[in-house]
Amino acid sequence: MNRNFLSDNASGVAPEILAALERANSGSAPSYGADTVTEKVQDMFGELFGREVWCFPVISGTAANALALSAITPPWGAVYCHEHAHIAVDECGAPEFYTGGAKLVPLPGPDGKLDPLLLRDALAARPAGIQHEVQPAALSLTQLGECGTVYQPEEVQALSGIAGKYDMHVHMDGARFANAVAHLACRPADISWRAGVDILSFGATKNGAMAAEAVLFFDGYLAENFLYRRKRGGHLLSKMRFLSAQLEAYLTRGLWLKMAAQANMQAQRLAAGFTELPGCQLIYPVEGNEIFLHLPGAIIDGLARQGFLFHRWRAEGADAIRLVTAFDTRDEDVDTLVQAATVLAEDN
Repeated sequence: MNRNFLSDNASGVAPEILAALERANSGSAPSYGADTVTEKVQDMFGELFGREVWCFPVISGTAANALALSAITPPWGAVYCHEHAHIAVDECGAPEFYTGGAKLVPLPGPDGKLDPLLLRDALAARPAGIQHEVQPAALSLTQLGECGTVYQPEEVQALSGIAGKYDMHVHMDGARFANAVAHLACRPADISWRAGVDILSFGATKNGAMAAEAVLFFDGYLAENFLYRRKRGGHLLSKMRFLSAQLEAYLTRGLWLKMAAQANMQAQRLAAGFTELPGCQLIYPVEGNEIFLHLPGAIIDGLARQGFLFHRWRAEGADAIRLVTAFDTRDEDVDTLVQAATVLAEDN
């Protein structure tokens, strides 16, 4: 029985992806991305997004985000993002490092999403061309957001439109992009290039891959020097076929969306079970595979004693926790957690 609801990073690897790695391990292949699997993945992403895409597989989300931002942000540039964005609080200065010193400008926003009016006002307050100020260069959006919420296509379009007025490029951290697409039941293009996104960090690791992300450019001009940025950053794998094989399996027959939909569905079941408990309150809407809630301390402590793993989300108070479901979360995993919490609520 799986009692780990800490993160989808804690999940295993999908059988289809393990099988793809086994197939890729047969014989030899050209190195450094010159193999046929990597070439095929490039075409698959083009089909998925309905246009030409420049695809660069990398090994981690931090690398995808930091290297992507380095392609659109000079050292004197500013990257605007949400105050809870992964690039601002969880990447140990990697974006600043790879951009050569660009400044992150975190902004508040309800439910973990940027507010267009706040972004507009922040940009108006720091106009371009003043040599004493960092220059607006990039907007970074997170999809899903850090609070598990989803940007609707029109929200992405509105924020991208504001950035465009300041000649800024738009990056999207899509570590949980699949969960957002599954929730919205939209085309991937609708919340990416059609809505004004220039570069997407397309995540797979949180959703069943062993370790595979891809930096996707929707403008070949921006991708022009990325080969060298990736190599200099240490993310040009010599045996690239093993990275690309994961992405190939991930995209084949919609596996990526099936797994995300499974994780989302289990999150809904979990939220429904917990909201029946006295003293339990959802903090944010449940739109993906993350659940944030206030819970009586006795229940939190009791669940921890029983071996359930989760994050205590102290940013929202001592009684706040985060639960995360994954592609391999089963009905019985959710039912066992909800039942344990119910018994604790009755005992207290």
